[in-house]
Amino acid sequence: MVEFLQIRIHALKNKLHESGFKNEQEEICFFKEMKPQVLSKLLYFNKIYTIELKRPNGSNLIQKNYYEHELNSLTFFFNRNLDFYQYYRSNAMHLDDYYFRRGKPNIRLGVDSSLFINDTTFSTCYDYKVAKILSNEMLRIYLNKKLQQIDKLSEYSGNKQTNQKNKWTTTKVAAIELGYAIYAAKVIDNGNADIREIMTALQNVLGIDLGDYYRTYIAIKSRKKDRTAFLKYLADCLEKRMDEEFET
Repeated sequence: MVEFLQIRIHALKNKLHESGFKNEQEEICFFKEMKPQVLSKLLYFNKIYTIELKRPNGSNLIQKNYYEHELNSLTFFFNRNLDFYQYYRSNAMHLDDYYFRRGKPNIRLGVDSSLFINDTTFSTCYDYKVAKILSNEMLRIYLNKKLQQIDKLSEYSGNKQTNQKNKWTTTKVAAIELGYAIYAAKVIDNGNADIREIMTALQNVLGIDLGDYYRTYIAIKSRKKDRTAFLKYLADCLEKRMDEEFET
């Protein structure tokens, strides 16, 4: 994938040099949306290759610590680029002329040093950072999935309760919504329990494998309405039971 995407990036560069842009808006669109989509995939697969190449042998705990360190490095990048991250995620456009047009560096906006050594005919001040943001979001999903796999090996290997009487009989999505609600409310260990610990506990108690719960959470968060449908259903059921008991 890295080799394939390198070829695609090179072809994109040649196409740009041949055709150019019709207007300023087309140039902004290219460096804000089109190029980062391809470049982010290249950064993503190259990072995965590097991570797995350097992954240490050893116990589950050693490998878990390794993946958690990589996950924390994503937070470090986010914190260092918080202002631009907020600008990009809010779909703002008032600084696009400086961020996504060539030959428009503004030192006061905190230009990355890489701009001075990059090909200025194929780079702007911030197209790389957009690609990095997109890449990091994919890496976050990947690393969380690897940590989930390790948790399963640690918690369930040889210990799965096949004769458990109480089992979760509604959807996994509902259980995941419940788990993230507990995590968001910070009601376990004064908010010090991380999401993996909460989900592992739920899986043990409910007798269910929640699978890739981080990806499911992304889907829940993307709902246009009723993002907390199961929690509202629980509240309605409790209210109804209280009303019925009051009437009797």
